[in-house]
Amino acid sequence: MSAVHGHDAGDFYREARDDLAGPLDGIRVLDVTKVWSGPLTSAILADMGADVIRVELPHGRDGEVPPRIPGTGLSWFRQTVNRNKRSAGLDLRETAGRETFLRLVATADVVVENYRPGTLDGWGVGWAQCRAVRPDLVFVSISGWGQYGERRTEAAYDPIMQAASGWMALNGPPDAGPVRAPTFLADELAGLHGAIGALAALWHRARTGEGQHVDVAMFDAMLAGSAGLHTLAAAGRPPERWGNQTDFVVPSNVYDCADGQIYLAVALDRHWRDLAEAMDRPELARAPGFGRAADRLANRVEVDAVVAGWCRGRPADAVVAELVGRGLTVSRVRTVAEVAADPYLAQRAMLQPTVLSDGSTAPIVGPAAKFSRTPTRVRHGAPAPGQHTAQVLDELGLVPVEVAKKTYDTTC
Repeated sequence: MSAVHGHDAGDFYREARDDLAGPLDGIRVLDVTKVWSGPLTSAILADMGADVIRVELPHGRDGEVPPRIPGTGLSWFRQTVNRNKRSAGLDLRETAGRETFLRLVATADVVVENYRPGTLDGWGVGWAQCRAVRPDLVFVSISGWGQYGERRTEAAYDPIMQAASGWMALNGPPDAGPVRAPTFLADELAGLHGAIGALAALWHRARTGEGQHVDVAMFDAMLAGSAGLHTLAAAGRPPERWGNQTDFVVPSNVYDCADGQIYLAVALDRHWRDLAEAMDRPELARAPGFGRAADRLANRVEVDAVVAGWCRGRPADAVVAELVGRGLTVSRVRTVAEVAADPYLAQRAMLQPTVLSDGSTAPIVGPAAKFSRTPTRVRHGAPAPGQHTAQVLDELGLVPVEVAKKTYDTTC
């Protein structure tokens, strides 16, 4: 093993195996999900090597969200979150589809679903029915408000949960109204907790042989992902809205440069001294109102003005290079398009050219967690709805039935 393990990809993956899809190779997951949080949970498990079978209702158009990926006829939404999966068309609302699904459950380790609580029970494929055919099953349910509690049956979408959790009220400039996160923040956090919950339950099953029901509420995930601020609020000190600044580090803000903007955060006194040197203001290293973190907090406006004045006439890249060279935490404020063009994404395999179900190719976002022994990757693009129905039925020893012959929309 190299003494400098991890300095480059070749060294990090020196002992990698090439006979496994990932650390979850051999685990089967049934994906009965829609929109984003549930599909994300199963996508993470699929990235890690699990055989994820996405169960799709006939004529379903879930995931057909514009825009299309340029150069393809396919929606970015479905293609990004359903990578590495197979797709089987089963109508769980019909007897044949329900019976086939339960046969499939008997072969599975995990079921992931994110319908409104009670929906799958009503179809005859809920937790009770599934555990009857696979007692050690891990059954992950993701919903807006959870499987129990007085609000459990309320509908939920991501921005609703951002608003309900208090997160939206904290986001945005101090002198403006609440601002929604432009990503599916509540869905993303719930999806991550869904995957973590599945992995923890699988570990418990490996030790005890016991399956269990994992309940993830988007509301709970937003609270758990809010930096403990609800603790402050419950204790009588509700947090303020700070915009691009923070309440405990000064300077920490967006600063205008000659050709763009940077974000700079200086949390340590020694870093402030380095910044003072870079700004050619060494006298500020230990000056009253500047030298200590507590002083800078009390002197926020003046400190910010000094930093802003130094940045204003300089190229952003030059400022970043100077401060990174001194060990400070700083970045240019970039657009998503600028990030997508960054060569560093190729070094980290975070945009992987992938053949899609229509034969076109698109750069699909890759797995975040890297495994030195069992590497993960985007093995294939999202399947067309129902693409693997016959294959999955054949694995069960079944002849394709009428429900498997329904027409599926393959344009999403």
